[in-house]
Amino acid sequence: MTPSQRSSQNPSAATGRAPEEPANGIVAFLRQRAQTKRTLLAVAVVLAAVIVLAWLANRGRVSTNDAQIDAHILPVSARVGGTVVAVEVEDNRPVETGTVLVRLDPTDFEVTLRRAKADRAAAEAALSAARSGVPITSASSGGRLEAAEAEVRRAQAATASADAALRVAQARTREAQANADRATRDRDRFEQLVNKDEVSRQQYDAAVAAAIAADATLEAAEAAVQQAEEAQRQAHDRVAQTEADLRAAQTAPQQVEVTKAQVALAEARLEQAAAAVEKAQLDLDYTVVKAAVSGVVSKRAVEPGQVVLPGQPLFALVDLDDVWVTANFKETKLAHVEPGQPARIKVDAFGHTLKGHVDSIGAATGARFSLLPPENASGNYVKVVQRVPVKIVLEPDQDPERRLRPGLSVVPTIDTR
Repeated sequence: MTPSQRSSQNPSAATGRAPEEPANGIVAFLRQRAQTKRTLLAVAVVLAAVIVLAWLANRGRVSTNDAQIDAHILPVSARVGGTVVAVEVEDNRPVETGTVLVRLDPTDFEVTLRRAKADRAAAEAALSAARSGVPITSASSGGRLEAAEAEVRRAQAATASADAALRVAQARTREAQANADRATRDRDRFEQLVNKDEVSRQQYDAAVAAAIAADATLEAAEAAVQQAEEAQRQAHDRVAQTEADLRAAQTAPQQVEVTKAQVALAEARLEQAAAAVEKAQLDLDYTVVKAAVSGVVSKRAVEPGQVVLPGQPLFALVDLDDVWVTANFKETKLAHVEPGQPARIKVDAFGHTLKGHVDSIGAATGARFSLLPPENASGNYVKVVQRVPVKIVLEPDQDPERRLRPGLSVVPTIDTR
């Protein structure tokens, strides 16, 4: 190809001017860049609008993903020990209040109950006997007191009579002694005179007889004195005995009080026996373990033939009629949270949202209720944002099918406006 031909095909080369294609490319690039800026600006405006709208929508709301469903979980345990003879329910089955869950062998408790009833019958008989003894003791004590007083008076009178009789006998003894002494002297004088033939033998014999009679009278008087002294001693002994009986009879009020105390003791033993019967009956009733509340049986830990101890966990009853949300909010989000504020709860398991309201705010942070609370006095303190449990109660009829279970994760949002 000749230069003229190349120049005719490429006028810009012939004229010496730059080609127009690069200029058009720059213009297109600039135009494209301007359009990109407009697009980016529009996107930024949209994003800003979205952020502003989101901020406006979420203003006055606080939320947390550290929240779970809670409910009352009642541990079921045996009140008495024994061998399990039957388990009436299975895991995850709903039961009503009073439903029989477990039956224990009642044989030992039935024997204990019969023995307690026998002890109560014996205590009732003892009480009846003690009560009947009170009027008998009162009546007999009064009669004994009067009789003892009369006996004391009679014994004292007998003693006075014995004392008088002794004095009379002693006086007669003195008199007989004097007569015997005089008769002896007369006999001795007559004996001297009869030897001198100054008196007759008859007079002497009379004097001897009189002396003998006086001696006999003296012996009789002395015997009477001894008899009187014995009678006096017996009379004094009788007085002492009757006075002792009187003192014993004077304890009649104390005896009545003792009898009444025995009645009180019998009543106490009867109450004790009755309490033993009630305890034995309760233990027998406790061999049938029943559901205290309605709920769902969970965590079964008992089998037939197993020996259980008092207080040993057998089941757990979950009350699904009363569930709530425990939300652990950061302390920095609780400035405007108050009881009664509405809340919306998103359940992760079902994907739908429930309505509720704030019931109460925990009295302490979760760290304070932990098994090992942090000890900040050690010097290794690191400030950590604490979480406070907030109880959120669901509105009625939010879960008619009882699908909510304790422990399910939820995301509550509280409207603090």
